[in-house]
Amino acid sequence: MAVSMFYITAGGEEEAERLARNLVENRLVACANIVPAIKSVFFWEGQAQVEEEVIVLGKTRTELVEDLVEAVKDIHSYEVPCIITWEIAEGNQEFLDWVWEETNRRKL
Repeated sequence: MAVSMFYITAGGEEEAERLARNLVENRLVACANIVPAIKSVFFWEGQAQVEEEVIVLGKTRTELVEDLVEAVKDIHSYEVPCIITWEIAEGNQEFLDWVWEETNRRKL
């Protein structure tokens, strides 16, 4: 019963909420947290860029990560969206069970 965290950046709060709502409503994730107003510095198209972004963090079943990545890529405004996941080693087992149950309700 493996559970993973994910980290996604979005161009603004509206996009972050749209992404989070879509993932939750489709039971790809149990919950998502939106962290507003970060500043990102990165290379894109040969030059350094500085942009304000929003972070979407959340929890899902590890076996759904591939589907989560594809769903985000389908609706994200970025050409190459940042979608990173990692498996959770330990935590509040009752919470991890809840994540598992909520994402297990997904209609396949």
